[in-house]
Amino acid sequence: MDLEACENALRPLVLAGGARALGTLLEPVGKGRRDEPVLCECGAAMESRGLRSKELLTILGAVAYQRSMFRCPTCKKTRFPGDEELDIVGTSRSPGLRRMMARAGSRSTFKEASEDLAIYAEISVSPKDIERTAEGIGEDLESWSARERQVWIWEDRPVPLKKSIPVLYVAYDGTGIPMTPWEVAGRKGKQADGSAKTREAKLGCVFTQTTLDERGRPVRDPDSTSFVGQIESAEEFGWRIYAEAVRRGLESAQEVVILGDGAEWIRGIAETHFSGATQIVDLYHAREHLSNLCKLLFALDEKQVERYRRRWWEDMDAGAIQKILREAGRRRPENPSRHKAVRQELGYLEKNEERMRYDRFRARGFFVGSGVVEAGCKSLIGLRLKRSGMEWTVRGANAILSLRCATYSGRLEDYWEDRAA
Repeated sequence: MDLEACENALRPLVLAGGARALGTLLEPVGKGRRDEPVLCECGAAMESRGLRSKELLTILGAVAYQRSMFRCPTCKKTRFPGDEELDIVGTSRSPGLRRMMARAGSRSTFKEASEDLAIYAEISVSPKDIERTAEGIGEDLESWSARERQVWIWEDRPVPLKKSIPVLYVAYDGTGIPMTPWEVAGRKGKQADGSAKTREAKLGCVFTQTTLDERGRPVRDPDSTSFVGQIESAEEFGWRIYAEAVRRGLESAQEVVILGDGAEWIRGIAETHFSGATQIVDLYHAREHLSNLCKLLFALDEKQVERYRRRWWEDMDAGAIQKILREAGRRRPENPSRHKAVRQELGYLEKNEERMRYDRFRARGFFVGSGVVEAGCKSLIGLRLKRSGMEWTVRGANAILSLRCATYSGRLEDYWEDRAA
């Protein structure tokens, strides 16, 4: 007996039966006499214009659906109350199917998503249809998030009587997303001619820490990480990550720690929105800057590069930034063209000296690396939005970012439940 052949033969029959049953359930929805008048946006009472048919594609297959149409005698606009009740206004895709399409389109290329739905669910939708649906849901999800942010930012809330979160971390970074040519026209970038091929997406995460392991190292609380991200200005993103921190319990935290790479915009957000928080420059970025400094100072002597790199890394771990600055300041590279680069690296250390007290931070049981948001840049953004040959519009990239942030944060169900309410 060929079991797979039997499965494949029976599945369309079962789905067709389910589609017929669903069609029967939909028959009374959106038609018949109404107790209350249907009002137009302009305030006028709308008039019934009879039934109109619509083929609705669902996760069970195509379903024929008839519902009443109402037209405004004043402004001529139309409404289908049945469509509003079923959440299918302006679309022929059911909510369940749109959810599938949005999820599939946010996880892989639109072409792969189309193929997967055909194989896994026997649903035939084009890559372009998945793109439109996924980006539409992503945009609506961003609008939902924006309304929620306004509540968290401006709503008056009672001050917590007890600080119940031991340590709350806020980490954020940026990564370039390849864009269509018109999205980067006239923008400065890292190409040889000074042009840009990417736009920076800013990604932030919030997580908590309650315990230390047996070696005294911090342990991130399980399932405590949430993400937010968009292609937007640092000022806009500052409000976004601040609202997420408030939602996650900023006001209930005993300690707040900001993790970043020391960039100006990262410091700016920390000082604007998280006054009083402990700011820590990611140790691995700091070490990278020290390695670059060693290469600039001792470029022709690899042994010296390695010797000072190890020595200054140990000094940095001990929080002895002034010692590094004194020793490096007494040396100048033989090549004058490197003087500017050396000054820049020394300036980075000077600006971030208080954010590099790693001995103190470890003594307080804090993380000193921003690995969580770095991993997020690679998995949440890179695996979907930075694949070979991809080019995005800002609108499309932001829509998919909203979907993926909600998915990684476990918040998609909150959105769908709120939408269905």
